[in-house]
Amino acid sequence: MQLNVVDQTTTDLPKVNSESFLVNTSFAGIVSECSKMNSVFAVIQKVAKTNSTVLVLGESGTGKELVARALHHLSGRKGKLVPVNCGAIPEEILESELFGHEKGAFTGAVANKVGRFQHADGGTIFLDEIAEMSPKLQVKLLRVLQEKKVEPVGSTRSIPVDVRIVAATNKDLREEVKAGRFREDLYYRLQVVPISLPPLRARGADVALLTDFFMARACENLGIETVEFSPEARDKFNAYSWPGNVRELENLIERLAILAEGKQINLQDLPDYILGHQQDCTILEIGEFMPDAGVSFNELVDQFESKLITMALDKTGWNKKAAAELLNLNRTTLVEKIKKKGLAQEIEVVCDNDPIRPF
Repeated sequence: MQLNVVDQTTTDLPKVNSESFLVNTSFAGIVSECSKMNSVFAVIQKVAKTNSTVLVLGESGTGKELVARALHHLSGRKGKLVPVNCGAIPEEILESELFGHEKGAFTGAVANKVGRFQHADGGTIFLDEIAEMSPKLQVKLLRVLQEKKVEPVGSTRSIPVDVRIVAATNKDLREEVKAGRFREDLYYRLQVVPISLPPLRARGADVALLTDFFMARACENLGIETVEFSPEARDKFNAYSWPGNVRELENLIERLAILAEGKQINLQDLPDYILGHQQDCTILEIGEFMPDAGVSFNELVDQFESKLITMALDKTGWNKKAAAELLNLNRTTLVEKIKKKGLAQEIEVVCDNDPIRPF
């Protein structure tokens, strides 16, 4: 399968709906004109119909799950694609989710449960945030890779499964191995075919292309006429580094489409962080808000910490891993802070039957 691209430059794209983007500029539902992504597509095409384990590497928001969906879509496998976010499910629950459990295996196990590996039999299982998996579960996963069988919690029987494994992480697993947090033997089992995704800032004209695609789709969903971008607004989009990658772009476009008051997005419609002149929390600004009688130091620090965390979350479309990277914090530490401050959103549960979604 070859990637078809339009002849026009991105800035001269005709007014089209989101479906025509998929016809003209996509590979397995992935919208791109970037040569780096074409290299990714070539690897996907070669490995899709094999049973080889694939390790997808890339920053948060670059589309790792969508690569897994493309691999499954092109594989010809008749079973389901079953995604599992290893970082979003507590360890004591993740084992049961992956491998299932027998009735009475632990407190609350009132019935037998079929695990995700069995649900994916004949299909593909996508293990996102694989670096967050505990050493105990890494051992069990290694056994599945070696024996092609799963053993439910509380059971001594082994159940054969025909499952293609695609794993993903935004961490350097080699460094995790050196630090003793990830098993070396499991690392080599997973990275039979590694696929590295470039960040959006390295994808050149894809920023403009995806901007048009997401806006066309957002306007279709809202039932409104397509909103255009002024040249100045496009320049700001192209100059921005997009730390939250494609997910950040998609979320911002949806917000702009909803709030648009006319048929064009102008500079004044863009958030301050895109414009590059957001105000910083400096000592001078603190002085403006400090009352004559003084203020509680801890209270003031807490207020500014909350503001900083909120800014990072807004900037990354509430992607906690990307926000943690912006703040140079451990993801677990950030999650604890936003929960303590009442800023946390509920964890988004990934449905097994999500359709292939372009990025």
